[in-house]
Amino acid sequence: MSLRKASIAAALAVSMVSAPVVAQTQAAPVQRSGAAMEDANELRGGFIIPLIAIIAIILGILAAIDEDDDLPTSP
Repeated sequence: MSLRKASIAAALAVSMVSAPVVAQTQAAPVQRSGAAMEDANELRGGFIIPLIAIIAIILGILAAIDEDDDLPTSP
């Protein structure tokens, strides 16, 4: 490894090690605000995706238990 590659690797290693320390010392405490909780218990959203999932499950079960008796016929 040449001297240039070694120095670039060393600089990269130092920057990777020191980045979390610098970020931790400069972080200011942030006050988080809560979301509005109006109508939180109401179920919102569509019924299309669960309906498609149920249909896919039913079709999968029907395909798995299909008994066509497709046995090969040997002469």
